[in-house]
Amino acid sequence: MNNSCETKDSSTSPVKRNDGGIQIEIDKGSGFCFGVTTAIKKAEEELAKGTKLYCLGDIVHNGMECERLRQMGLVTINHDDLRQLHNVKVLLRAHGEPPETYVLAQRNNIEIIDATCPVVLQLQRRIKKQYEAGGGQIVIFGKNGHAEVLGLVGQTQGEAIVIEKFDDVKCLDFERDIYLYSQTTKSLDEFHRIIDYIQEHIQPNAVFQSFDTICRQVANRMPNISQFATHHDLILFVCGRKSSNGKVLYNECLHINPNSHLIEGPEEIQPEWLEGIGTVGICGATSTPKWLMEQCRDAIVALTD
Repeated sequence: MNNSCETKDSSTSPVKRNDGGIQIEIDKGSGFCFGVTTAIKKAEEELAKGTKLYCLGDIVHNGMECERLRQMGLVTINHDDLRQLHNVKVLLRAHGEPPETYVLAQRNNIEIIDATCPVVLQLQRRIKKQYEAGGGQIVIFGKNGHAEVLGLVGQTQGEAIVIEKFDDVKCLDFERDIYLYSQTTKSLDEFHRIIDYIQEHIQPNAVFQSFDTICRQVANRMPNISQFATHHDLILFVCGRKSSNGKVLYNECLHINPNSHLIEGPEEIQPEWLEGIGTVGICGATSTPKWLMEQCRDAIVALTD
């Protein structure tokens, strides 16, 4: 289990200099995390068999990668679609699903290809165990409506309290026991701020326990990408705009290097961004495929030749 969350080599790829004199570097620490890689591999394996395969929700928060898999035959559906399907194969992506999804699949004779990330799966089990033990408030630091968070809340029959930001913690009942968990891709610093606040306000008659459930493969990208952003005149952060993890990492780049731009693909690169630039750093989220960052590098070469 722990091996799935080890940090990737955060060193960068060799710098490429084009004829226009611009150095271009792709961050080797960026790209798919373990969970996303596994989900895509499972989808590709099933599609290679000629199997009709459905995926519940976008397999990854990146439109271009979703389109690549769609062309291979992957059909993306929502939960309403799932209720209408019978006798088919459905892939569950890395974010995980609540228990009722599995109940529905069994009722409709749907074969589940379960690509839930092991880190998320372990977190679901911990929350379910705590819920079944009874008592107290189960609190999840995460984004309301996010697929992973829906799966986590589902372990508590919808009773868990979701806090999206630090200020939300003030609404908790500090007279009652609090068990705090986190969505795997949230900010470690903000999670610790929430812990500190609860510790300061929890009443003597109440129990407080926090469980650091943030994936280190994701969390460690923050300091790595901060360092990467300092090394270049221009940062292109390649990411689908629906990626929660991508927003956090891009904002960190922007904080370190104001000359940073979030783009979904090479067609969004503006030639004027490259004027007077000596070095360009290309990086991305856990949902950003390496091939897409390479396409952005090639687009810069074409624009500056």
